Amino acid sequence: MIATAAVATLALVPAGAAFAAPSSQGCDSRTNNTYDKLLGCVTVDGVLEHEEAFQAIADANDDNRAAGTTGYTESVEYVVDTLEAAGWSVELDEFDFTYVPPPTLEQLTPVAAEYESAVFTGTGFGDVTGNVVPVDVVLAPPRDPVTSGCEAADFAGFPVGSIALVQRGTCEFGVKAINAQNAGASAVIIFNQGNTDLRSGLVTGTLFGVNQTPLSIPVVGASFADGAALAQTGSTARVAVLSPESRPQVNVIAELPGKNDDNVVMAGAHLDSVQAGPGINDNGSGSAALLEIAQQISKLKPENTIRFAWWGAEESGLLGSRAYVADQVAAGTLDEVALYLNFDMVASPNYIFMVYDGDESGWDAPQGVPIPEGSIQIEDLFESYYTWAGVPYDDAQFSGRSDYQAFILNGVPAGGLFTGAEVVKTAEQAEIWGGTAGAQYDPCYHLACDDIDNLALDALDVNSDAIAAAVLTYAYSTETVNGVVGTKVPGNFTFPAPAGPEGTVNLPGGGGLAPDHGHEHDAVD
Repeated sequence: MIATAAVATLALVPAGAAFAAPSSQGCDSRTNNTYDKLLGCVTVDGVLEHEEAFQAIADANDDNRAAGTTGYTESVEYVVDTLEAAGWSVELDEFDFTYVPPPTLEQLTPVAAEYESAVFTGTGFGDVTGNVVPVDVVLAPPRDPVTSGCEAADFAGFPVGSIALVQRGTCEFGVKAINAQNAGASAVIIFNQGNTDLRSGLVTGTLFGVNQTPLSIPVVGASFADGAALAQTGSTARVAVLSPESRPQVNVIAELPGKNDDNVVMAGAHLDSVQAGPGINDNGSGSAALLEIAQQISKLKPENTIRFAWWGAEESGLLGSRAYVADQVAAGTLDEVALYLNFDMVASPNYIFMVYDGDESGWDAPQGVPIPEGSIQIEDLFESYYTWAGVPYDDAQFSGRSDYQAFILNGVPAGGLFTGAEVVKTAEQAEIWGGTAGAQYDPCYHLACDDIDNLALDALDVNSDAIAAAVLTYAYSTETVNGVVGTKVPGNFTFPAPAGPEGTVNLPGGGGLAPDHGHEHDAVD
C-alpha cells in the first residue's frame, strides 16, 4: 500500500537555516550522505562551471547545441567525461532521429536581406525562389483580429507558383498552410501577428491540428517586422528547407548502484538546445544542476539505485525520453523505476519558483494527461523544501509537456521544478519574487540570447539544493511515493509541512496561460 504521509521523515532545523560549505577538497574526499553535507557541497559556482562549459561548446558550434549538430555531440562528450571522472557508470542510449537543417529565408528585392527563420513541424521540403504575395495581411495597428489565410477564399486569384505570405491570427497554422498549398503556392511564410510584444518575434509551431497531412511545400516562420518587409510591393524571396537526414542521437544514462537495484530513483534534464541559441537556461540549467549533484553524491552508498538521464532531442518532440521509456516497457524493466524527477528550466531570469502541480490545487491537468499515484507526495517534498528554505512558491501545471510525459503515460510517479518560460510575470508575482512585471519569466526563451547571462543565479542556487535534497531523500527511501520501505537519511533532520502555494497562477488576475514550457509547439495561433 502506498503511504500517504506528505514527506519523508527527515530532524527539525530552523526554517531557512543554511548549511556551511566545507573546502572543495573536503567535498571531494567525503561521502555526502546527510542533508547538511550534501547541501553544503552543492554550490551555484559548481553548477556555473558546467554552464560555462555548455556556453563554450555553443560558441564553437554555430551558437547552439541542438540535436543532430556537433554542438549536441560535444555536450554529450562533456557530460560523459564529467560523470566518468566522478566514478559513475555511464551508457549512451541511442535512438532514431531525423535532422531537419535550419531553413533559409532571404529577401531578394526590393531590398536584399536574410532573416531569422524556423521550420514548422509537418513542413514540406524544397528550395524555392519567387514573388512574395501577401494574403489578407494587416500591417497597420491594432492588427487584431487577423484572419489571413484562414479561408480558401483568401487566396482567390493567387498567382500559382508564388510564395504565400500569411500572418498569424485566428485559425491554426496548418489551415493557413494547406489553403496556400491548395491555391498553388510554392512555399509559405507565416509571420507573427504584431499586435503585442509577445506576438512580434519569430513564430514557429506545428502544422498538425485540424490538418493531419504533412505539406509538400516548405513552410517557414518569420517575425512581424520581417514579414512587413517581405510584404513590400515587388518583393521576391528565396525559401529553402532542405530534405531531412537520418542522424541517430543518444541519451546519456548514468547510474549509481544501490542496495536495492529493483527500486530505481530517476532524475533527468534535457541536454539539447533549440537551433536558435545555446540553451543555457533551456536547458543548460537543469543539465548543469544534475551534473553538480552527480559529482557531489558520487561516493554515496544509497539504499536505492540512482539513475540520472540527460535527454536528447527534447526540443524536437521529447524524442529521447520517449524512446528510452518505450525500450524499458518493451524490456519489462520500467516497473523498476520508482519515480521520475524532471528539471527543465530552473534558473529563468525573471523567475517565479514553481512545483509540478500533482494535486491539481492550482491547475487542472489537461485532458488525457494522467497523474500517477505518488506524484502528489513528490510535489509535497519539493514544497516542504521551499518552506524550510523560506522561499515562496506556486504551482506549475502538471501538463506532461516535457520529458516526464512518457513516464506518467506509463504509470510512473513524477514531479519537478520550473521557473517559467514565455508567460508574462504579473505585478502580484513581482511583489512576491521580485523581477519585472509585464515581462516574460524568460525573455530569451528559445532565442539566441539564452546564453550565460540569461540566468538568475539566486534561483539556480535555491533549485540546485532543492533537487539535491529530493534526490538524497529518495536515494534512502521511496516509501511515501511507492510504498517501498527504505531507511532514514542520516542526520536526524526533518523538513516542515508545506506552507502552501502563493495562488498567483490560473486565477483571475493571475498568470493567465499555464506557466509550463511546451516543446510540443502549438498548432493554433
